[in-house]
Amino acid sequence: MTEYRASFDATIRFSNGGDLTAHAGRRHFLTRAGAAWLAAHDAALVGIDALNIDDTADGERPAHTLLLAAGVPVVEHLTGLEQLPPTGARFTAVPLRIEKFGTIPVRAFARLPG
Repeated sequence: MTEYRASFDATIRFSNGGDLTAHAGRRHFLTRAGAAWLAAHDAALVGIDALNIDDTADGERPAHTLLLAAGVPVVEHLTGLEQLPPTGARFTAVPLRIEKFGTIPVRAFARLPG
């Protein structure tokens, strides 16, 4: 089932299918349609618990291309997302002090409510 809502302070979780996410073997990724939807709805940031937000078999990299062109940062390799509550967690991604790189590692963490 795919669940999504759009607002300025929303978490959007896609799970198992629809036309917004897809699976290729054991890998999952954001589809072109999913990336276009997020870009059109002014996503502030998109994170994924996968090696790559795109299908690595697709050399076009539509999710990266669409999201970054819209000014939406992409965070990959997230872990422990299933431990987060449905609402209330605050996500932070602290980048290293590196300039002029195509990708930059971040220390990503969530602050839990309460």
